Amino acid sequence: MLENVKDLLKDKVIVISGGTKGVAKGVAIEAARQGADVVISGRDTEAAEKVLKEIENAGRRGHFVKLNLRNPEDCARLFDETMEKFGRVDGFLNYAGTTPANSLEDENPDQFNAVFDINVRAAFFCAQHAIRCMKKSGGGSIVMIGSPHAWCGQKDRAAYSVSKGAVLTLTEHIAHHYAEDQIRANFVTMGWTPTEGELALRASQGMTPEETRAWAASFIPYGRMTEVEDQVPGILYLLSDYSQMTTGANLRMTGGLYF
Repeated sequence: MLENVKDLLKDKVIVISGGTKGVAKGVAIEAARQGADVVISGRDTEAAEKVLKEIENAGRRGHFVKLNLRNPEDCARLFDETMEKFGRVDGFLNYAGTTPANSLEDENPDQFNAVFDINVRAAFFCAQHAIRCMKKSGGGSIVMIGSPHAWCGQKDRAAYSVSKGAVLTLTEHIAHHYAEDQIRANFVTMGWTPTEGELALRASQGMTPEETRAWAASFIPYGRMTEVEDQVPGILYLLSDYSQMTTGANLRMTGGLYF
């Protein structure tokens, strides 16, 4: 994926929420190949073991924290275990999220709370603990995964759109107020990507992966879906020292897709 780049994250400790699947899985594995020790979280132990094996194959240390990010205590535990095992946090990728399909008129309180528990509250408190850890080690980088839905969004993604708008504000808040601590925060507007979750959703609607890609391509100006390998290099750049003066930015990797 980054064959001509070496040691982009040498000896850094990177924490990833939801690091067992999708783009986060790709980041975890490539971060290890670029010299980082990596902590991943989630609820799927079997999937996590496969990622940890890839991290070990890259010659780096990995650690899995099984948790439910709807519990604020688990947000704290993710960083407590990282500090116990590695003694520092240099980067945090907030990837975990949920994307239900409901319009504003159709949304119900339980579904709304589920979206905000994961997409906003967990992001907020994970960032809180990441900042506390990064202050101890002289700074770091926080990367928040966003979406084109953060700006208005499609009609059937009401709660999700509002949640990503909140994460965008959180990102800019951190960027402005914690730059003095050498902590930066950036927002990645991730394009329509055929992750495991996206393909499972479309399969439940009767679409094959090939049909999903073709259908999505008809909406995306660039003419194809954004694949996992399209997202990973930009995220690694934001986690690396090459982006030391980049904070409060929106890295849009959508192939020209806007909602």
